[in-house]
Amino acid sequence: MAALAQPAASIAAFSAATAGGAIPTPWRRVAIPNAKTPEFALADDAGRTVLRVRADSAAGSLAHDLSAPPAATPMLSWRWKVERSLERAAWGTRDGDDFAARVYVTFDVPLDALSLVDRTKLGLGRFLYGDDLPTAAICYVWASGVPVGTTGWSPYTGRVRIVALESGDARAGQWVSETRDLEADFRAAFGGPAPRITGVLIASDTDQTRASATAWFGDLRLEARR
Repeated sequence: MAALAQPAASIAAFSAATAGGAIPTPWRRVAIPNAKTPEFALADDAGRTVLRVRADSAAGSLAHDLSAPPAATPMLSWRWKVERSLERAAWGTRDGDDFAARVYVTFDVPLDALSLVDRTKLGLGRFLYGDDLPTAAICYVWASGVPVGTTGWSPYTGRVRIVALESGDARAGQWVSETRDLEADFRAAFGGPAPRITGVLIASDTDQTRASATAWFGDLRLEARR
C-alpha cells in the first residue's frame, strides 16, 4: 500500500503552473454545505501565473495543508488584488460576513486545551461544516467599511480572529503585497505561543450579501525572520 502524502512545510506556487491548467497539488477545494462554490482558476497576469477567484453569491475556499513550526518560519508573505470591495458587507455581523478576499491560517490547538463551551461549539461546527473547521485560525481580509488594522472575532466562532489588512477601493485593481508575523499575530489574538501551522486557505465569499467579486492571489510563502 502506498504511503499517505504528508502535509508540506512549504506552499505550492501558482507561478510554477500554467495559466488555464490544473491548480497544483496539494491545493484542494473546500466546499461549504448549501452554498455555491466560487470559481478557482489559474490565470495569466503580465506573464505570471496567479490564482483568480470569482465568487457570485458564493462561498468556499482553496486549502493547502501544512505542517510548519512557527518558530522556524513565522513570516507569511503574499500579494493579492481585488476588482472592488463589497459595499453591502457589514463587519462583525453574520448577515454581512463577506469579504472580497481572505487568507486564512490555521493552527493545531489541541482539543483538550479548549474550554468545554469551545469544544462543544467546535463539535457542532464540524458536524455542520465538516472536519476542516480549525481549532484556531487567523483570517486576513480585504474588507470594506472599517479602517485598515481593524480586528475582531468571526461572528460565527470565537476561534477565528479576523484582521483587516486592506479596506475599501483605494487600492482596488492593483497588486498589494502583505507580510505577517504569524507568531506575533497568534499571540495577540489568542494570548499564548503559536502552535504548529496546519494550513492556509484562500477565499472570496459573497454568499451573505448576494454580491459578485473577483480576486487574484500570487504565491504564498512561509519564511524565517530576516
